Amino acid sequence: MRASNLVLLLAVAAMAACGGSPEPEQPAPQPTAPVATTDDAAARRAADEEARRRAAEEEARRAEAARAAAAGLMGELTSVINFDYNEASVRANDQAKLDRKAAIMQANPNLRIRVSGHADDRGSDEYNLALGHRRALVAKRYLVEHGIDGARIATVSFGEEHPAVDGHDEAAYAQNRRDEFEFVVANSVAARGSR
Repeated sequence: MRASNLVLLLAVAAMAACGGSPEPEQPAPQPTAPVATTDDAAARRAADEEARRRAAEEEARRAEAARAAAAGLMGELTSVINFDYNEASVRANDQAKLDRKAAIMQANPNLRIRVSGHADDRGSDEYNLALGHRRALVAKRYLVEHGIDGARIATVSFGEEHPAVDGHDEAAYAQNRRDEFEFVVANSVAARGSR
């Protein structure tokens, strides 16, 4: 029996080695997304924060440029023109200022201004009020001749009442003979020319 047992064992072993049912195949491993580590997430947050900071800086630069441009336009529009003694005609060197004012007003059709005429303190109050009025009107007429609707320009005369500088010498008189330009917003003055 020993031989028959041995033959039986060999037969079973041979069958197992030659065939039988095959083992099931294992599925191929599928690629998986890399798992974000704490370092990766922190790097993404830092990059996002840097992008937000740069965008905020760029927006601040643009806003500052816009403010500077607006201030420049305001300075141009409110710059003072001066007059010779006892004159109410625009001087050649002030025509360029009025040309820039006209260009700004043409580019901003809702803009309204007030021109105030001033005189030095020589002459009577009545004469200086009339001279200030003529000075304001000559500036308005210049702007109208350069395409600005006269309804957008108000005029007033202060004569000698509001001097730009105190003094009784030619330097003070020269600064007090002037037209000032102001923005007019809803029946009020919004900005006054520099003196």
